[in-house]
Amino acid sequence: MQPVEIKAIDNNDFDIWLSLWKGYQRFYEVDIPESVSLNTWARFLDPVEPMHAALAMVDDQALGLVHSIYHRSSWTTEDYCYLQDLFVAADARGNGIGRTLIEHVYDDARRRGASRVHWLTHESNHNGMQLYDRIAVRSGFIQYRKLFA
Repeated sequence: MQPVEIKAIDNNDFDIWLSLWKGYQRFYEVDIPESVSLNTWARFLDPVEPMHAALAMVDDQALGLVHSIYHRSSWTTEDYCYLQDLFVAADARGNGIGRTLIEHVYDDARRRGASRVHWLTHESNHNGMQLYDRIAVRSGFIQYRKLFA
């Protein structure tokens, strides 16, 4: 496989981002409304928003995406970086693209002065967890949630 280039999204990337974003939704068996996806896209392009997106490019083909959000914490004076979404196209997995995307977020978080990068994954994502266990520490915390919509 050719080298992986990570690029921040720009206005021209909507169609390739959307294709990967829909692949991510299929992987997690969710259907995010189009209006939410369009709003998310607009947030990525708004320099005031703390949300960021990048694509993994190989030979001018987008094979993965990552989304991150910077937020305050009551445990530190620095921001945390939440790696919210990570996806690599099924036929490109196992080639280091996921790791490269995570390392991109690590580098960005260091540059922005964040003290932590954290993320969640589904308990069924065994392949992803094999990577995550090598490059991060499992916190031991269990997520609870209450939906309002």
